[in-house]
Amino acid sequence: MRKSTSYLILVALGGLLLAFLMLVHPFRDMRIYGQAEQKRAQVVRDLQLTDLCLFTEARYTRHLSQADLFSPFQDHPMAFEHFPSGSLVLPPQHLFRK
Repeated sequence: MRKSTSYLILVALGGLLLAFLMLVHPFRDMRIYGQAEQKRAQVVRDLQLTDLCLFTEARYTRHLSQADLFSPFQDHPMAFEHFPSGSLVLPPQHLFRK
């Protein structure tokens, strides 16, 4: 057997093993993930958290409900966006109404 054939067989077996483990792993740890989710829900209730932090970059993308309208343009009204997350967040819906 050539070395290249044994290498390809080894790579194929490794790929099959990896695919199998990727399919089995979530079901094996489902109980642990459920317990962690319950603990997170308890922390949210205990600390009375309200807003979800979507991005960590700019203050106007961290908590969208608490951002003022001019935060993105604090340097200059025509300034480019400094952070990539600002281009992913749409303006509030009430600004689209006429």
